[in-house]
Amino acid sequence: MTHGSGGTGSETVFTYGAPGLKFGTGASDEIGYDLSQYAVKRVLVITDPGVAATGHPQRVAEQMDRFGIEAAVYDGVHVEPTDASMAAAIAHARETGPWDAFVAVGGGSSIDTAKAVNLLTTNDGELLDYINAPVGKARAPRNPLKPLVAVPTTTGTGAESTTICVLDVLALQVKTGISHARLRPTLAVVDPALTLSQPAGVTAAAGMDILCHALESYTARSFTSYDRKTPEQRVPYCGSNPISDLWSENAMSLLATSFRRAVHHGEDPEAREQMALAATMAGLGFGNAGVHIPHANAYPIAGRVHDRCPDFRPAGYPGDEAMVPHGMAVSLTAPEAFRWTFASSPERHLKAASLLDPDHRYDGPDALPSVLADLMRDIAIPNGLGEIGYGEADVDDLVTGTMQQQRLLATAPRPVTAEDAAGILTRSLELW
Repeated sequence: MTHGSGGTGSETVFTYGAPGLKFGTGASDEIGYDLSQYAVKRVLVITDPGVAATGHPQRVAEQMDRFGIEAAVYDGVHVEPTDASMAAAIAHARETGPWDAFVAVGGGSSIDTAKAVNLLTTNDGELLDYINAPVGKARAPRNPLKPLVAVPTTTGTGAESTTICVLDVLALQVKTGISHARLRPTLAVVDPALTLSQPAGVTAAAGMDILCHALESYTARSFTSYDRKTPEQRVPYCGSNPISDLWSENAMSLLATSFRRAVHHGEDPEAREQMALAATMAGLGFGNAGVHIPHANAYPIAGRVHDRCPDFRPAGYPGDEAMVPHGMAVSLTAPEAFRWTFASSPERHLKAASLLDPDHRYDGPDALPSVLADLMRDIAIPNGLGEIGYGEADVDDLVTGTMQQQRLLATAPRPVTAEDAAGILTRSLELW
């Protein structure tokens, strides 16, 4: 084994990065003060129409005045953002700027859009220049980005902790992303009170995203399984490691006691606080270890829904367009994905099952899938891909989209072939 700043052999180094964090009820009331510490004068608050209607973004903007900060609200974010919706937000910011900082108030859609706006108002070029290969050119930003404060109003995205932003490229019908360490928010402000109005269907889908963040990072290939990297080769997703494992285990323990309560009793402040804490912990874990097969599958599942499943409307989400929320898309192949990955680390899969359901003893590859299926039934997640409108005839197209997500599949604990992906997707047409 080599030690030093490069060379051959197995990897011995893992990396860990995180935004500043302010957590707790009332934390969002202090954002004006927080931004005043960065000596900013003009701030753009970025949100979507649904969150704007709650008044939270305007309240965040108004508190800045007493600190001498001019703030404006942009509420044009598209839920499940596209390259077109992000381009519109970027154009607005360029036309009305310059801006000294950005605040994202909302779910992952708002936070990811703010990351793209920050990137493309501080660096030249267009979205496709920075989108991950092979869809885009995977160009790295040359210039530093402005301060970004992320204020999640849904529990699950983890976007407030990560270095990635996710979007649909409409012309290609694929969901992909941009990944670079500079995209990570400067400060995450997690106020559980902002999630109390979140509908049950949104809580269920977002919560499955939390759970899959924790499970995928926990079962990801170990950082020691990679070839030794040189410093310039290091990427934010470095594989499971002792620090990410701690965050993932704690997130799962919190979900075991709070997830069902938060869905069925959304007014329960303790359940909401535990879910927000679980989301934060899972985000800090997967934002460094990475995610793998369920997320790779989720991109084409969500990206192709307009053409393949035009009649599907998820409970709790606004609008009349067909869509599969990201967390739901991730969850729909998770049971079969973890059945397939079991052989890579049986002990981790069994420990995850016991953390999520500590009242039972589990054994074998069916353990974790059965825990997930029981939970998904209880919180009204669809029974597999078939229930949202996909069929066997769609599997080959979904496989094509999955195999484009090589950045994610590289973190899987076993090498994933197109045949493997087809098997997981086919078995996920009906889960129970």
